[in-house]
Amino acid sequence: MMVKSSGGLKERLFNAAYNAKKQALLNGKNASAIWDRLVFNKIKDKLGGRVRFMTSGASPLSPEVMEFMKICFGARVLEGYGMTETACVISGMDEGDNLIGHVGSPNPACEIKLVDVPEMNYTSADQPNPRGEICVRGPIVFRGYYKDEVQTKEVVDEDGWLHTGDIGLWLPGGRLQIIDRKKNIFKLAQGEYIAPEKIENVYAKCKFVGQCFIYGDSFNSSLVAVVSVDPDVLKSWAASQGIKLRGFEFAKAVTLVLEPFTLENGLLTPTLKIKRPQAKEYFAEAITNMYKELAASDPTHR
Repeated sequence: MMVKSSGGLKERLFNAAYNAKKQALLNGKNASAIWDRLVFNKIKDKLGGRVRFMTSGASPLSPEVMEFMKICFGARVLEGYGMTETACVISGMDEGDNLIGHVGSPNPACEIKLVDVPEMNYTSADQPNPRGEICVRGPIVFRGYYKDEVQTKEVVDEDGWLHTGDIGLWLPGGRLQIIDRKKNIFKLAQGEYIAPEKIENVYAKCKFVGQCFIYGDSFNSSLVAVVSVDPDVLKSWAASQGIKLRGFEFAKAVTLVLEPFTLENGLLTPTLKIKRPQAKEYFAEAITNMYKELAASDPTHR
């Protein structure tokens, strides 16, 4: 935003410097030091000017954010993946790896395998890359939840594999990429965990809502929703029903559809629960458009 507001020569200089460093990064080379002296040292000074190394291990960084940090701060920026149940690190980016959009290779202290999740259409036979639930085994895996044998057995199988609930994909070079969640829970960009079914049930209490599909992911800070409504009562829609939710639990954009969620269109299970992966694919265009609208209306939205 500061670059945009400066305009003119400063904006053109920044764009030239950014593109030059980006091309050097993609080619595994060092960009000319003149770009740092002219542009990026001023940005590095915002962090004190002495930062040499940055790591991220919370919500996944979008490739654009990772690229921006590497270029503008001139530091090594590495991303990893882990859980409390694995004493943190499951995988981490290797030194010198310039490819972004992944969480690196396995920690030498553990094994990683991807287990088929047929109900979500993720299998080891997927092309061009194998996909499945990330499972971890090794000395870093915890012994169990305190005085909770039942929950422990739900996540650690008889062979010692911890089932993370995350869906991963193997990229060339043994790199792991996180692409989805097996369980109906996800983390927003600011780190808040969301249980969408709870929120869907709250919205469904509104007499004008037939069915509701809540969606969010780790690259955005807001939720969006697809709501099936009765067209006869649409005119009576109330802006507020007095529903009390925390700010990040409100859907910031809504798409209304006349078509109900049914078994026939593949959006419901036989027990009338929403098939989340299928709904995500079915309403992919609507979800993309909602996030575009949010971005356009609020420049600070992620």
